[in-house]
Amino acid sequence: MMSKLPQGMGFPMDQGLIEGWKNAFAQFQNMDLGGMSPLGRGPTPVDLPSLTFPPEKMLELQQNYVREASELWNQTLQANPTLKDRRFKGEAWTSNPLSSFTAAVYLLNARTLMAMAEAAEGDEKSRQRVRFAVEQWVAAASPSNFLALNADAQQKAIETQGESLAKGLANILHDMRLGHVSMTDESVFEVGKNVATTEGAVVFENELFQLIEYKPLTAKVYEKPFLLVPPCINKFYILDLQPENSFIRYAVSQGHRTFVVSWRNPDASMEKYSWDDYIQNAAIKAIETVQDVTGAKQINALGFCVGGTILTTALAVLAARGEKPVSALTLLTTLIDFRDTGILDVFIDENMVRFREMQMGAGGMLKGNDLASTFSFLRPNDLVWNYVVGNYLKGETPPAFDLLYWNSDSTNLPGPFYAWYLRNTYLENNLVKPGKATVCGEKIDLRKLDIPVYIYGSREDHIVPIGGAYASTQVLPGKKRFMMGASGHIAGVINPPAAKKRSHWVRDDGKFPADVNEWIAGATETPGSWWPDWSDWLGDHGGKQVAAPKRYGRGTAYEAIEPAPGSYVKAKA
Repeated sequence: MMSKLPQGMGFPMDQGLIEGWKNAFAQFQNMDLGGMSPLGRGPTPVDLPSLTFPPEKMLELQQNYVREASELWNQTLQANPTLKDRRFKGEAWTSNPLSSFTAAVYLLNARTLMAMAEAAEGDEKSRQRVRFAVEQWVAAASPSNFLALNADAQQKAIETQGESLAKGLANILHDMRLGHVSMTDESVFEVGKNVATTEGAVVFENELFQLIEYKPLTAKVYEKPFLLVPPCINKFYILDLQPENSFIRYAVSQGHRTFVVSWRNPDASMEKYSWDDYIQNAAIKAIETVQDVTGAKQINALGFCVGGTILTTALAVLAARGEKPVSALTLLTTLIDFRDTGILDVFIDENMVRFREMQMGAGGMLKGNDLASTFSFLRPNDLVWNYVVGNYLKGETPPAFDLLYWNSDSTNLPGPFYAWYLRNTYLENNLVKPGKATVCGEKIDLRKLDIPVYIYGSREDHIVPIGGAYASTQVLPGKKRFMMGASGHIAGVINPPAAKKRSHWVRDDGKFPADVNEWIAGATETPGSWWPDWSDWLGDHGGKQVAAPKRYGRGTAYEAIEPAPGSYVKAKA
């Protein structure tokens, strides 16, 4: 026999709830997102989606809810409920009947709300937006986020005689000055001292970037130099964190004469810079400079994330001009076909892009903190609320972690650049439409990029979904090798061989079916890093071995300006 449920535990899943939920979602879409949207702050008006909720599915959810709620109540009468969520794993949660019951009810309600979001019927974008909105609300509503309900934080306050609360307040004030929630102890790190330490020198700079040349670690190097173009929405040193996990140092150790673009962190003087400026005066200029410095007719190049989109666009511009300066291309977690953009698609539609164009299409700046907030809220429990609880409710200092330090070192973006990027990639997907996009006065046609290309995608990437990274195999006409690594957007890429972590998947039959899942079905898993596979591939395209240079740059034309990592990377947003 069922015990009577306590009042306030359940909620009636009737049409009134559904209508109320729709209204709440409408308010969510039109609210000031405060940085959670790539549109930045301000109203983001969109049409209220047409959604329906199948009565039979709602009835099933209601029955499941009543059954699970009854089971929870009966279990609570016997013992504290089992909590499998890591937010409630502490002894204070499991030993306190009221706290454990509160957490268990929250988890039940959260599961039901997410199930309701999944049950909504309508166009796919509207369904994605519903799921995203509900996920944000559910994550924010966790009892672990509130001092009055967080048993762990309360216990720590008692044990420390209130010291944890004082430290939490100090942490809040500290983060208010920083302008973001601290994810790591940022005082431990300094760019050029214990991150971005691979030895090198800046050999060229203009208003957009510095070009760093790295000191060879081998007696001989490949005759074709190697240029890396990182994303301009982040600092380049994600590729050069510590010596043991530095992708740049690994490339140098493999005998490549390595150059890296270090983007300038835009300030007010750059608020009118466009996509064309970044292509002509940065990506193309970097390619030409590496050619000038080394005397090489062709180089090899790598683009990471947005850097890959920029690099591919630059090569398409050069191809339209009859030039082929790059011998082999590497793309890491890069989108050039924007049909599959994952969760970021929830932010993009005509109204949103038009609003952004009106706001800053002719000039302005997308603040780095707004962009960083967008990416953090894609994983709200891991990258937002986890630190709110630890830093503020418990008064803890987050541990030192180089990757999270880099993640907090945000960069601005010029408005015209960003507005062009939003419309021509995420909204209209123009780069893969031959002749549709005009860049630097040239009609773009990626079919002209008939060069060998190594394409990498991360299996759990939430920024560049594996299907989006794989889509490049269907666009680029040259000989291709596709590699899938484990983990996400950053951890999958930064996976040095010495760590002996994760796995990678590849297939050697040369087949690239249209569906990434078909490719995966025929791929072979290999434990460990994918870096050696890539290094072997790049070596095959590096040309003969020549004596490593004894000095940076070339003569008086390109002398060392300052030691790596240079000054541009140290500028804060």
